[in-house]
Amino acid sequence: MSIRVVVADDQDLVRTGLVMILGAQPDLEVVGEAADGLAALDLATRLRPDVLLVDIRMPLLDGVEVTRRLAGPGVTDPMAVVVITTFDLDEYVLGALRAGARGFLLKDAGPELLVRAIHAAADGDALIAPNVTRRLLATFADRAPVVPVQPIDPLTAREEEVLALVARGRTNAEIATELFVGLSTVKTHVASLMTKLGARNRVEVAMWAYDTRRVRTDQ
Repeated sequence: MSIRVVVADDQDLVRTGLVMILGAQPDLEVVGEAADGLAALDLATRLRPDVLLVDIRMPLLDGVEVTRRLAGPGVTDPMAVVVITTFDLDEYVLGALRAGARGFLLKDAGPELLVRAIHAAADGDALIAPNVTRRLLATFADRAPVVPVQPIDPLTAREEEVLALVARGRTNAEIATELFVGLSTVKTHVASLMTKLGARNRVEVAMWAYDTRRVRTDQ
């Protein structure tokens, strides 16, 4: 079964290129295109794609606000959103992820990483461009200490292992391979972590790991 994708970018040439890359994949289907934020919001609401790929800077409504309205806090049925941009700025990354994005890529990331990000988002994972991930996690680790929430139940030893790998940006498939367990087992552990920590997504799980110093950027 194909993963249905809506592509939103205000630059015709870029949008056409993204559609061509995704359309060439046997298990991806581009079901709609939008050239501004309001059109992206309307199209995604009507078509309910498996993944929305959205540019962060667009006319009428930016990608962060589109993401917030479709996947942010309080959204009862959040959509999987991957944000793509030319601008490698911390405020864009943090804004998109806090708004509920499941992925963040630069437009020069390349077709392979783009396709991986779409698949990861559809599977409930979060994939962030590696160069962005390193700086982002360093930002979390180096910021002023906060008092992290306490889990409603203690984490198991296996959940601690999964937590560390999620914090380092691993996908469910990569965690399964590294821990020699099944994919469904990893998904169960990740879901348990989100429940225990009151996290809305994997990014918040990763942030908690750094807040509690369970993971450090020098590891």
